[in-house]
Amino acid sequence: MSQFIKNSVACLSPVTKGNKYYYLWVGFLGILICFGAFYYIQQLRYGLIVTNMRDQVSWGLYISNFTFLVGVAAAAVLLVVPAYIYHFKPIHEIVLFGELMAVVAVTMCLMFVSIDMGRLDRAWHILPFIGMMHFPASMLAWDVVVLNGYLAINVIVTFYALYMMAHHKEFSFKPIYPIIILSIPWAIGIHTVTAFLYNGLPSRPFWNASILAPRFIAGALCSGPALMIIVFQIVRKVSDIKITNRALFKIAQLVAYAVGIDMFLEGCEIFKEFYSNSIHLAPMKYVYLGLDGNYNLVPWTWAAIIAIAIAFIIFLQKRTRENILLLNIGCVLIFFGVYIEKGMGCVVPGFIPGTLGEIYQYSPSFTEKAISAGVFAFGALFYTFLLKIAIPIYTGKLRFYKDEDADKVTA
Repeated sequence: MSQFIKNSVACLSPVTKGNKYYYLWVGFLGILICFGAFYYIQQLRYGLIVTNMRDQVSWGLYISNFTFLVGVAAAAVLLVVPAYIYHFKPIHEIVLFGELMAVVAVTMCLMFVSIDMGRLDRAWHILPFIGMMHFPASMLAWDVVVLNGYLAINVIVTFYALYMMAHHKEFSFKPIYPIIILSIPWAIGIHTVTAFLYNGLPSRPFWNASILAPRFIAGALCSGPALMIIVFQIVRKVSDIKITNRALFKIAQLVAYAVGIDMFLEGCEIFKEFYSNSIHLAPMKYVYLGLDGNYNLVPWTWAAIIAIAIAFIIFLQKRTRENILLLNIGCVLIFFGVYIEKGMGCVVPGFIPGTLGEIYQYSPSFTEKAISAGVFAFGALFYTFLLKIAIPIYTGKLRFYKDEDADKVTA
């Protein structure tokens, strides 16, 4: 037991060490977290009335962020397939950090859902055996299962890998290979179930499209890897991890395919709605052209479309996507574009106009923005701490030994 405590302390000690930029980064994120926590306490005290969500638009910024982050979590599969199935060595070297990002993204998803619930004291109602999950009839119950299952899969894989490395044991993925294979369809499943949550509401024609799940998956394979490309460059700059440009360029190539598919699917949906010109065109007209003088989302929607189109041009050509500056610009554009398209651009228009024809112009309140910033800051801090623990183990600077060799613990 004493050795376990020593190992735990040694494992956590890198979190407390760093240069001035590390402490500034942690301090900045800590301030945002405290800021968000303060406004969340206000929301708990006064209720969701402090947000701009109402009966007409009951899902807002929180569920938009949840929808987007499910995609970021699912994007780890874009690294898992070439790393474990095709044994592409440059990506195999960094897949662990992608899986850690999936752990963080799912954690943030669960946080946003909890925040949107309003009454955390009632969360026990959806717990299995304790409450009434209504599984398998309820799509929400399916979402609870797939999200927590995907979190467990990634925690098991990353913990096993780091444990074996830390204890200087022969590292082999054979014992958990079935779990790795399971993670591939499970990653697709978490975004499919998310899409089905929207599909299952027949009174919201904007979401009643069978193409919604493929669109979500395509968007996920754009935004998540785009974020990973930027994060991996930061990791190799501030650590001894060797992440080759070849790995980054391969991810960028895969992203190019995903962006093309995403744009094609969106174009198909736009054609279907505008060409049919039925009464169900109203939500899509609102988001792309405005409806009855209401244009809240129009500038954002077109900004997202233009951003994704420019990024597609950058990623489509080998010469431009293998230019680090242009690659980073393309990644930022994709992240920004998909965040709008799969977030506010998907969630809010489903409620406008309402079932009675009412148009409620929703825009997030300051409270919603502050709480969301706090959750994103928490995610960034969580990932930073995970990297501070994982990198020394990965590079061999942190090793644990048996009790009789306790004096050999290195950190």
